[in-house]
Amino acid sequence: MQEKTKKIILEDYERVQAYEKVFSAEMPKVGPDGSISGLPAPFPRMVHGVERSGYRIAELGRQAAKSGIPVQNPILGRNSAEETYKESCEMYKVAEELGITLFHFVHSEATRHIDPLDGEELIEQSRGKGGITPMGERKFIEIGGGAKHPVRINATGDTPHLSIINSLIAGFDGTDIGPVIHVHFGGRGIHDYKTKVLNGYKALQVCADNNIFVQTDSHKHLNNIGGTDGMALAMCLMAEGLAIHAGLPKALSGLQMNVAGINLLADLAVMRAFKQVMWSEFLIAVPETFQNPPADLIAEQAHFARMAISAKLGGANFYRPKAAENVGIPTGASMAKAIWASQNVFENTARYTIDDPAIDHRQEEILREAMAVIGRTLEIEREVTPDEIGPDFWLKYGAEELIDRIVTAGKSGILDAPRAGGWDLKRGVKTHRDKDGIRRYVPGYGPVGIAPQKLAFTSEEVKVDQKVPVTQKEKVLLATVGADAHVVGINMIREAFEQAGYEVIFLRGMNLPETVAEVAAEAKADVIGVSNLLGLGITLFPRVDQRLQELGIRDKVLYIAGGRIAEKEEEHAQVEAKIKKEGTGFLGVDGFFGPGTDPAGAIQWVKDHIKKGGK
Repeated sequence: MQEKTKKIILEDYERVQAYEKVFSAEMPKVGPDGSISGLPAPFPRMVHGVERSGYRIAELGRQAAKSGIPVQNPILGRNSAEETYKESCEMYKVAEELGITLFHFVHSEATRHIDPLDGEELIEQSRGKGGITPMGERKFIEIGGGAKHPVRINATGDTPHLSIINSLIAGFDGTDIGPVIHVHFGGRGIHDYKTKVLNGYKALQVCADNNIFVQTDSHKHLNNIGGTDGMALAMCLMAEGLAIHAGLPKALSGLQMNVAGINLLADLAVMRAFKQVMWSEFLIAVPETFQNPPADLIAEQAHFARMAISAKLGGANFYRPKAAENVGIPTGASMAKAIWASQNVFENTARYTIDDPAIDHRQEEILREAMAVIGRTLEIEREVTPDEIGPDFWLKYGAEELIDRIVTAGKSGILDAPRAGGWDLKRGVKTHRDKDGIRRYVPGYGPVGIAPQKLAFTSEEVKVDQKVPVTQKEKVLLATVGADAHVVGINMIREAFEQAGYEVIFLRGMNLPETVAEVAAEAKADVIGVSNLLGLGITLFPRVDQRLQELGIRDKVLYIAGGRIAEKEEEHAQVEAKIKKEGTGFLGVDGFFGPGTDPAGAIQWVKDHIKKGGK
């Protein structure tokens, strides 16, 4: 019983101890004789008067399949258990009025993306932001969280298996491992891609051992960094292969995917492609949020309603309602409105099947690319077909062999996306979102080793930015600070600076503020740009400023910042007002550029201030 979990605890005991130390959450102990204490029994088991189990979530997903109405999977987690529960009750209240049961995704503190053994200092600098803490999980369940509406926790990052052990102790029915295979989270600033995949596999084993529901992998994350539907499907299927090796029942596995609402036929095609070959029993649809939605909040909710229609007609089991709040963690009240709006769409949209040749054509394109990527990754000479994908297919390979081939494919550019996040991953593909809402490859820039006839290429005219020679004398250093691996925005800024002729030193995600200042001094940077999307800038941006002063170079550099000013929806306007009234001095920066910034405008601001002599 729990043999895999116990083996993982023994193998990673130093990290288990580090998790306990850093997060002040008691974890299982290994005795002198190798025995393990403090590991609760698997689900189902009673926790604070409620029988918890991943099968509570599976039952909801099956009800959705029968009724044709997706179960809503709202995301809401605050910085303390009490605040999370108070805000969640706003959602639970509207659910009761509507007569529905929610599948609550409790967003966790972002610091758990980091290995607690290797990244303690970074964790300590970034505490208390991004969601509920490990101890908060336990308290949240104790005071009533998940009593009626089952809950899952966010366990992505470098060491998801440790966060899942904590969630088992707390009593969470499910978890979001996030991308097990995807290049989006390769590295996270601490680990290399292989360690990331290995730890994802360990997380799947823990879930299998303890009957925990898993969001096994995600089309959404690759979509967010410019990847294609076919590549995402291939990666999700490979993650399922690891789940099968881990012994996870298909009833406890779901795949997450984006629906964009731009092109209903395209949304239906990708959902049908997934359903045709996926092993997991459940599909979780999430509204795409990378479309520059309208700033007006009422219009923005209409924007998300289009995606709810796609989820309903596509037969999703679960759907994440999106609160119209633009920035920051939403309040329970705004999430409640989104739940009401989504349920209204579900109940008032007719349940019918759309037959259209465009759906069939696009579905075939997605499957063709996915099969080609899988075949190339596994070094299969013949053509892989959708009919053969399943447990028997994946069990032909040992778990270690499968992991090694996946990692090799990631590092060689077979598994690729335009903004792949890993430190040690090759990046070479380029994609373009066409006017029909479908993302296709730019001719000449497909993934390594995949025959062009297996891929969909854009026919629209796309200008591919060639590497621009350095023409500006100023050197720019860019990085995110704190426990923040969100690098899409700062990547856009990096690309814009490079195209403008600047030499750019790019530290990517998750850096100590002091490290940024010290690297800037060593590299003799003229401009420093930092970002944080967790609302930690008020604390962390001044630390860069302080270290620059200590190094005696503050007056020699132009220091700018971007990201989300405040973590919570209700705090954001207050900080914006303070910047408007007082300027950016309290942030320690010379200029601040928040969500929605035009990179060209930021670069022009830098040029203008350099001409004026800096600050």
